[in-house]
Amino acid sequence: MSSKSPVVTLTPAPTLDRTYYVHDLVEGGVNRADGVAEELAGKGINVTKGLNLVGISAPGVVPIGDSDPSVLKRTGHSESLVPLWVDGTLRVSTTMVIKDGPTTKVNEAPRPLSAEDWKSVIDLTVKTVKENDAKWLVIAGALPIDKSTGKFVDLQPIFDATKALGCRVALDTSGEALSYWAKQGAASIMKPNAEELASAVGRSLLTNGDVIDAARELCANGVECVLASLGADGMIAVTHNHSWHAKTSKIKVINTVGAGDATLAGFLSAVAGDTQPEAEEQSGVGFDVAKGVCAAVQWGAVAVQQPTSGLQNLDGMPEVFLIENPDRAIPLAEPARV
Repeated sequence: MSSKSPVVTLTPAPTLDRTYYVHDLVEGGVNRADGVAEELAGKGINVTKGLNLVGISAPGVVPIGDSDPSVLKRTGHSESLVPLWVDGTLRVSTTMVIKDGPTTKVNEAPRPLSAEDWKSVIDLTVKTVKENDAKWLVIAGALPIDKSTGKFVDLQPIFDATKALGCRVALDTSGEALSYWAKQGAASIMKPNAEELASAVGRSLLTNGDVIDAARELCANGVECVLASLGADGMIAVTHNHSWHAKTSKIKVINTVGAGDATLAGFLSAVAGDTQPEAEEQSGVGFDVAKGVCAAVQWGAVAVQQPTSGLQNLDGMPEVFLIENPDRAIPLAEPARV
């Protein structure tokens, strides 16, 4: 891998993921796991893992509770992550994967950070972007609470610093934080799923046209490109003036946890190079959205066929189908209602 990377990631609230594999789950009873896996995870970390598979180092900045100093070495992340050791413990998330059944995940809430620790996270993130001359910063996952304000940590200083460095930000978060930053329009890319996008605009999404219109609201606020992840419907990518619908051939879904992170990693693997003048002309932004969205759905399809939250390999890449300016009247297979 190169000593520098076009992509840096920030996971503001990493988690220790424990996955239990169960053959038959008896609700309310005692169950024995067929296997247990442990990995350091979080959406930004998963993006870093994915990009590592194609030779993009994508160093990942993570604030980690100092009560578990061996966690990086134990989970194989001594080289790929840039830790900031903060006071406290690392939150734990539990995933239960049932053979031929659904995946259930329970996440602990992010650990609050002091104002001093959050400033250190900002400083380390900007420093890492500068050192790599990165063109993209991914901020992904839940946002912790600032102990001094009782509100979510403020991302604006990161947006301001990266803009001055000529670095775009891809933001992938959810809930109240997503709705707030969708209105601010500070990110170049936002990657909501259908439910998150519906919540951000305050109305149900029943058709392709509903998704495109909702995404355009975010673009009107300043977002360059919205990647709307639609499950079985694939993904619709939307800019101010263009839209693309990408989906893959049918695949068998084993585990959906981490699939969204894989799609973002796939998108960035295709667009993370230098600004492309022809892409500017074709899509109105300085990166090839069509190429990126095709890679995104392929990577996501590979991810859901694997049992872990982080991509293990990119084997068995499915065929992808791309439609520019998709039919607005086509209903979603999985509509999002509010």
